[in-house]
Amino acid sequence: MKRTILLLLVLVINLFSQIKFDEYFTDKTLRFDYYNVGDANSQTIVFGELREEPFWGGPKKNLIELFNFGNFKYEVYDKASGKLIFSKGYSTLFAEWLTTPEAKKIKRAFSETVIFPYPKKEVVLKIFKRDRKNDFQLVYELEIDPSNPFIKKDKPNKYPAIKFLYNGNSSEKVDIVVIPEGYTKEEMEKFKKDLEKFVQSLFGSSPYKENKNNFNIWAVEAPSMESGTDIPRQNIWKNTIVNTSFYTFDTERYLMTEDNKTLRDLAGNVPYDLIYILVNTSKYGGGAIYNHYSVAASDNEHLEYLIVHEFGHGFAGLGDEYYTSQVSYEEFYPHDVEPWERNLTTLVDFDKKWKNLIDKETPIPTPATEEFKNKVGVFEGGGYVPKGVYRPMQDCTMKSRTVNNFCVVCKKTIQDVINFYCEK
Repeated sequence: MKRTILLLLVLVINLFSQIKFDEYFTDKTLRFDYYNVGDANSQTIVFGELREEPFWGGPKKNLIELFNFGNFKYEVYDKASGKLIFSKGYSTLFAEWLTTPEAKKIKRAFSETVIFPYPKKEVVLKIFKRDRKNDFQLVYELEIDPSNPFIKKDKPNKYPAIKFLYNGNSSEKVDIVVIPEGYTKEEMEKFKKDLEKFVQSLFGSSPYKENKNNFNIWAVEAPSMESGTDIPRQNIWKNTIVNTSFYTFDTERYLMTEDNKTLRDLAGNVPYDLIYILVNTSKYGGGAIYNHYSVAASDNEHLEYLIVHEFGHGFAGLGDEYYTSQVSYEEFYPHDVEPWERNLTTLVDFDKKWKNLIDKETPIPTPATEEFKNKVGVFEGGGYVPKGVYRPMQDCTMKSRTVNNFCVVCKKTIQDVINFYCEK
C-alpha cells in the first residue's frame, strides 16, 4: 500500500513538473477582481473586472500548490488541452463574515481578487469553495482570452516603490510588499523607519530569521490624506489610502480593510507574493487573511508579536490557538470536521496532522501539566473555543503574545511554505 501511494506521489510530482512557465505564461500578472455576495444561507460570485499588471512575483516552477490550505482555491486550465497549469489556495474576509451573527440578518458584497501569471493562450479559471464538510466544490468558472481588448491595462494608484531588502529573483524568493496606511506625505520618513522595525521584527523569530536571505521586502510610498485609522466606536474616522478600520465585525482589535481593489492596485506597483499593511497607530490591533493580506499596528508595544503572529495567518495559513476571545464568530470550527489548518485539530482526522510527532507515552488528549510543558501533544483549547479544538503544544506565538515562540508544527508549516515559494 505504501509503495502504491509513493508511486502515485511520484507520478503527481512528475506531472506538475512538466508545466513549463514559458510555454503557458508571460512574466506579467492577470488579476481577476470579483464580488462574493450573499448571506449565511446562500452565496454567489459576481464578475468584477480583469486587469493586466506589469510584474509576476510568484514561482515559475512550483505552479501547482499542494498544501490544500484555505477556505477557497482557484485553478487555471489551458483551454485547448484541458491541462491544469496553475493553482492556489486562499481565504477571504467574506468567509469569516459568514460565521458572524450579522450574516444571518443581511446580505453583503465583498470585493476579492485572484492573480496568476498572464497566460499566452485562452484559459479557464475555476474557483472552488469548501462546503460544510471541508470538501471543495466548484462555485465559479470563467473562460479568459488574454487578447481580450477589455482587459484593463491602466495603472491606477501608481506610486514610487522601495526595494528595501533584495536577495534575488522574485521567482525564487518570498516577495512581501508593505503598504503604508495612515501615513501622510509628511510622515513618509516615519514609514521608512517603521519599515526597518517591521523587518527586524519579522526576522527576529524562527524560522524566519534563518531564512532572511529567502525574502525580498518591497514597499510602496503611498501617502494618506490623514494620519491614523478609523475607530468607529470612538467616532474616529480618517481619510486613509486603503481605508482600514478597527472593530471589523465589531471586534475592537480586529484591524482590517474591505477596500480590496485599492489595496491590489497599490501592491501591483511591485512583484509580490504577500501583502502586509502597516497601520500608523499605537492602538493594539491587526489581522490577516491567508494569501490575501496581513495587518499590524506600527506603534504598538506588541509590534513584534503582531508582525509574526499575523504573518503566520497570512503566509502559512496557521490557525489561532487561543481560546479566550471576544471574536464574533459562531461555530468557526465545527467539531465534527477536521480543520484545514495544520496546527489545529478536532481529532476527526488526526492522522493527517502532527500525530507522528507525539511520543508513544504521551496521552491523547494531553493534560496541560508541567510534565508535558515542552512536549508535543494534543492540548484542548484553540480556534477561539475552550473545548473541542486542540493545539500541538501548551504555548506558541499563535496562542500567546510571545515572540520567537512558534511550536514545532507551526515552524515546519512556515518552512514548507518558504520552500515552496523559493522553489526548493
